[in-house]
Amino acid sequence: MRPVDTVVVGAGWSGLAAAVELTRAGREVTVLESAPQAGGRARSVSLGDQTLDNGQHILLGAYGHMLELLGTLDIPEAEVLLRLPLDLSMRAPEHRGLSLSTLYLPAPLHLLGGLLSARGVGFFETLGALPGIRRMLGWDEAEDITVATLLQRCGQPEHLVRGLWAPLCLAALNTPLETASARLFTRVLNLAFTGHRRHCDLLIPRVDLDRVLAEPARRYLEARGSRLLTGHRVTALEALDGGGLRVRMRDLAVEARHVVLATPAGVTAALCTGLPGLKDVVLGLEHLGHEPICTVYLRYPPEVRLPMPMVGVLDLTAQWIFDRRHTGNPGVMAVVISGPGPHMELDNDALTRQVAAELALLYPDWPAAGETWVVREKRATFQAAAGCEAHRPSMRTALPGLWLAGDHVQNGLPSTLEGAVINGLQCARAILASHPVT
Repeated sequence: MRPVDTVVVGAGWSGLAAAVELTRAGREVTVLESAPQAGGRARSVSLGDQTLDNGQHILLGAYGHMLELLGTLDIPEAEVLLRLPLDLSMRAPEHRGLSLSTLYLPAPLHLLGGLLSARGVGFFETLGALPGIRRMLGWDEAEDITVATLLQRCGQPEHLVRGLWAPLCLAALNTPLETASARLFTRVLNLAFTGHRRHCDLLIPRVDLDRVLAEPARRYLEARGSRLLTGHRVTALEALDGGGLRVRMRDLAVEARHVVLATPAGVTAALCTGLPGLKDVVLGLEHLGHEPICTVYLRYPPEVRLPMPMVGVLDLTAQWIFDRRHTGNPGVMAVVISGPGPHMELDNDALTRQVAAELALLYPDWPAAGETWVVREKRATFQAAAGCEAHRPSMRTALPGLWLAGDHVQNGLPSTLEGAVINGLQCARAILASHPVT
């Protein structure tokens, strides 16, 4: 392959964001993706006669960089995302659960007022917790502690911890509160609740994930002279004497002035091993760890629906239920199970039976599910444990021309689509600043 200005390795959301931003600035970019399709861990999959996603994703109104990227691709938000005010309904099999809606007030009063009017938790119990919640929203301690310790220090009552903070922590960080980073958790809370009141809106995809980003990004790149090559696995990197790098694949090689590794943390560590000046990067990535996410899809008759697009679940294996009719799959429910747990020891048939039984317990009027599918991402996110920030690499490396993207790169956020896009955009802008287009 002929030399190019920039090679982006990995066509997940971070790599696509970097490639689009560089192409927008006039750079010629080649994106190399090992899989047969772009999108990374947020892509569409064909299951039976349904086009579903490799995991149910939800976004927040505060995801400004992701929305900016959609704007660059000329994609109207309302065309691909359903925006809803935050309205959490947490169901439980043996007690009332908890329901919380934000109020039409400026942030953070919309959250605090919503908590005071929440159903399933006592008014005076919540009132007593408000000073601690305000402390959490302003948390800026140098020492990172676990979310469990944070909630204890901030005087949060057990019912609020079990009914709200624990499921939110697991959903946001994909790490249980007993080990999760308070620093990352409070940054997510700040992002969602201390800016504009619409920052905590829920953005649910109206279309499958490929149509949200991967397909529009490919069209954008190819229309402007860049390339996205799937089925091209990078096997090694070599630093060139005159600057730049050689990117090796099984039967091909390409030289580039800049290389962006927008690959999962383990792949990035493997490709960086042996390169000059990158020992600390490799060691840090190897210390990060990872957490799984399972999504169980169950197909019911098309008339079966949830009372709202998503419902939380307490005290069961299922954690969140999404009604896929809003994504064009009426009757299909996506049940999300984040983080580690006994469910990881079950095979797909046993896990499906357990989840189906739990939905029958919560919604006894529903008929039995028909087809079911299980999607397991064993390395869905990095482990957002207390102290993990010390192991996350910078986007700049000691090797000239080599840059890092991906949601595991330092940005103050856990593993999210917004974090992935932020790192892709910022990496591209750093490249442009270091070598402006002439």
